[in-house]
Amino acid sequence: MSNFDPAPGHQTYDRPTGPGPAVRRQAATRRTALAVCTVADIAAGLLGLWILLFLLDANRANVFVEFVRGTADWLAWWSQDIFTMDTEGLRVLLNYGLPAVIYLVIGHGISARLNRA
Repeated sequence: MSNFDPAPGHQTYDRPTGPGPAVRRQAATRRTALAVCTVADIAAGLLGLWILLFLLDANRANVFVEFVRGTADWLAWWSQDIFTMDTEGLRVLLNYGLPAVIYLVIGHGISARLNRA
């Protein structure tokens, strides 16, 4: 018996302890899925907030309302004027609601796919 033998009842390992590469990869994938889901939720939330502020006739000169409108315009640039209704409230609801739903469906779909992997 050498001087480096462990005390009775203690084990030694040749490799460092901790999660293996598969566990670390799975944790990274779950974090990525959570980030994708969060970004989709925030985008849809801002679009929904703009719809609500518009329908409630919020003061468009307000800095917060202008920020929400500008962000919603940026997020929904591709869907502007898909629907051209005479009723402005319905037009805003459809033109900003469609991208909100699409962001949610795509974001949560990607997240679910990542979590299954």
